[in-house]
Amino acid sequence: MNRGPSTPLVGVLFDKDGTLIDFDLTWGPAIHAMIHALAGGDAARVQAQADALHFSLERRRFLITSPLVAGSTADYGGRWAEALGRSDLETLKREIDLLSAVESLKALTPIGEPAAVFAALRAMGLRLGVATNDSEQSARRQIEALGVVDHVEFVAGYDSGHGGKPDPGMVLAFARFLNAETSQIVMVGDSRHDLECARAAGAIAVAVLSGPAERGTLEPHADFVVEHIGDLPKLLAGVMHR
Repeated sequence: MNRGPSTPLVGVLFDKDGTLIDFDLTWGPAIHAMIHALAGGDAARVQAQADALHFSLERRRFLITSPLVAGSTADYGGRWAEALGRSDLETLKREIDLLSAVESLKALTPIGEPAAVFAALRAMGLRLGVATNDSEQSARRQIEALGVVDHVEFVAGYDSGHGGKPDPGMVLAFARFLNAETSQIVMVGDSRHDLECARAAGAIAVAVLSGPAERGTLEPHADFVVEHIGDLPKLLAGVMHR
């Protein structure tokens, strides 16, 4: 763990998909709708997109190998464009981000009670942010829908100018925003990308087991492992009083 014995915790930076919201129940229906919208009624293009994104149309679920599980539009946009036979990648990425901001809200499914958890952490004096490889616009809409907007001071998406995870830019930006050391920041997420982002920045890495990745995949890269965000107030209270 990066935190020294006399260094107070200042902030908690949350991943979004798989951490605050159920990845499959939210993004399965959303991607299904987006694939059909972008295909424009062409069944072959529907299937080509599903194949490229490792997405089951029948189950409306992602394979564990899907680039959407932890990546951003910047990461998988090229293969999506190829599946559609399009060369206007930047235009397509904007279309994908706009569609995702709308479609993800229709099936938004929180994990536990994010509003209660955020309120508890704020009562402990901690300041909160969200860092996601989704777009910032989509993240802000979902944060509002989850009822936590009043608790969240900082939001970073892949397009916010800090880079994407697993690079450390989002954590570094959050620390600057709070005028804190990165060792005073806790990064919470359900993927290796989140934990590697934390480690690269010098923050405390907390893994949650509410996403697609299993404990054995996450534990070697985490300072702490919890089942879900509901376990955080107790965990962080213990860390703060060590």
